[in-house]
Order: sequence, then structure tokens, then C-alpha cells
Amino acid sequence: MVYYSYEEFVRDVKRLVKISSDYDADCLVAIARGGLTLGHAYASATNNRYIMSINSILYEGSQKSQVCEVFNIPDLSKTKKVLILDDIIDSGETMKEVLKVLNSNYPLVKFKIASLFYKKTALIEPDFTIHEADEWIEFFWEKDYLID
Repeated sequence: MVYYSYEEFVRDVKRLVKISSDYDADCLVAIARGGLTLGHAYASATNNRYIMSINSILYEGSQKSQVCEVFNIPDLSKTKKVLILDDIIDSGETMKEVLKVLNSNYPLVKFKIASLFYKKTALIEPDFTIHEADEWIEFFWEKDYLID
């Protein structure tokens, strides 16, 4: 298990913004919950106020469910290029299902994916990523705010 600190996050958001800047998304979609912290930071760094979220549930803690539920689908009818943000592409099942739902609802919108971490065994590869992961990551936004 690896702890991912705020300081590492700040450094990595700057790197992610740099490597994805040519895409110039007109809208950001953060996957709740893991992608919300990244989405907020990325939106602030790029001064993009057109940020939305979509919900998905595949994990409860470190336990993986059988089915990925996607809900609270944002209205992307006025967008052309969307960057989907999540903390990690682990199995890839969540991202695959989110993309399926978004592409079905908005077939004319171009979607790209950005994540902080990515596992090579995932079903889908992000367009922009910073780290390859080979073990469970404990993100500061999941660990540091737990009530004892």
C-alpha cells in the first residue's frame, strides 16, 4: 500500500495539465468520488469553470462490486471536447462504463481521459496519465479526513 500525499498531488496536477494542454477541453467531467479532488484542482489550474461530475460506484473501500453503477449524468449537449478526470484507472471497468454511458448519450462529443495513476492490466488506457500503479494507493483525500 502506498500513501499519496498532498505535495505529490500538487506536483502531479501541474504535470497532468502540461501533458494534456494541447487537447484544450471545453468541459471537464470529474468522476465522483475519486476524481473530484483532481477535477477541482485541474479546473483551477486551467481556469476552466465548465466542470461537471458524474457518479459511479464499483468499489466500497477496497472491495470491488460485481456491477458498475453510473448515475447523475451531466448535460454535455453544448460541449464538443470533454476531458474525463479520475484519480486512478485500476481495473478500467468504471471508466469503460462511464465512457459507454457518455458516448451513448452524446455521440457527437469527443472524450479523452486523464488520470493520476494507471494500471497496465486495466481494460482501458487513459489518454493522459502520470504514474503507473502496481499496488493499492491510499490518497490523502481518502485517508487524511477519516474520523478516528
